[in-house]
Amino acid sequence: MARIRRTALVAALSVATVALSTAVVLSTDLARPRPAAAAPPTAAVALGDSFVSGEGAGAYTPVVDVTGVAQPFPGWTAPNSNAFFCHRSANASLHQASLPGISARFNLACSGGQPQDIANPSANRAKGRQVAAQLDQLRAVGASHDIDLVLVGLGSNNSSFTFGNVAEKCANRFIADAWTGWWEFWAYLGGPVEQKPCADADLATAAQLNAATTETTDAVRQILTTLAEIDTDGQHRVVLQDYTNPLPFDLAPTYHSEDSRDDTRDKFRDLGAERYAAGCPIHRASLLPGHRFSQGLGTMVGAVRSTLAAEFPAADLVYLNVQQAFDAARLCESAGSPDGTLATPIRLQDGPDGTVVTSLAGKDKIAIQRIANTCVSYFQTCQESWHPNAAGHRVLGQCLTGAATATDRAVTCVRSPDGTVTLG
Repeated sequence: MARIRRTALVAALSVATVALSTAVVLSTDLARPRPAAAAPPTAAVALGDSFVSGEGAGAYTPVVDVTGVAQPFPGWTAPNSNAFFCHRSANASLHQASLPGISARFNLACSGGQPQDIANPSANRAKGRQVAAQLDQLRAVGASHDIDLVLVGLGSNNSSFTFGNVAEKCANRFIADAWTGWWEFWAYLGGPVEQKPCADADLATAAQLNAATTETTDAVRQILTTLAEIDTDGQHRVVLQDYTNPLPFDLAPTYHSEDSRDDTRDKFRDLGAERYAAGCPIHRASLLPGHRFSQGLGTMVGAVRSTLAAEFPAADLVYLNVQQAFDAARLCESAGSPDGTLATPIRLQDGPDGTVVTSLAGKDKIAIQRIANTCVSYFQTCQESWHPNAAGHRVLGQCLTGAATATDRAVTCVRSPDGTVTLG
């Protein structure tokens, strides 16, 4: 009996010793400092439309579509809904900016993007592209990166008006006026074309700008809410950029008339051909309405920033005004255009073959209609027109560099005639 008790005691002591040893090890492990988890890499992201996607800057990269397939250039006759035609450029301002501390950059913007494309797939609407909602793309970035900077360019396309339609309307009016007389009917696949300059109401009415402001505010609100959910440290700056006009307030004198005809006369073909070659097929009388339209977009972006700054007082929101970023380097602002300018000229193709028509000299109105219809049927053949080119995006990159570190919450980027860019 004593032997049984002794054996049981030895067993109990053994168990106790093991338990004590385990407790000591656990206690030691808990006391030992553990290595900190590695911080995720930092990222800068671009969201919005063509002015931040890099439309016009070339070097377009494949874009992942809604099925998860990366789409390279599909050919000129492919549907314009193809994801590639988001035209995300390696030369876009996001990639040109100096952003110390940023490890990776993600361009999620899409040419033609509208406020509704932020939370919904662009493919869900007419003339949308086959890409996922930009917020879904943003969440994918946030799963692996600490998002520190977000560039947003949004609002020039909306349910009321689009930049492409505005540009098309005013350029076509000029071309129709240049090649036909007042007694001649001129139309293309898009319908009849008036032969008079664009007025303010032809671009955007006050009611349309108000509606666009509401849409854009709602979309940016969704961006801020999503960032609050996915950003690992909650620290990020959101830069709301507006738009710069590719055309000057007036054309250089060399583009005012040709063959003793200006653009207030009937049939000024030589002048029409001259301005097209220079990249600015537009009535002089359309220029100021165009600038008021650009200024209206700037007012809209500023209003979005003010509204959301009040709703999200802790948010780091900066309004970047780039309306003067192309000063002294706009199309037809100086002789020799489009050389040395910061925007792409209007360029068309005579059929979707990739060959750009650089001159309309000697062409009759039937040829002009055929060329214009290529743009209507295959919008990708002309969608780069009147957007910042690669040099323009280098300037916009300098603007973004300043906005990324500015202490002010409203920053204006101005280009001097000598090419110097300053922020104020």
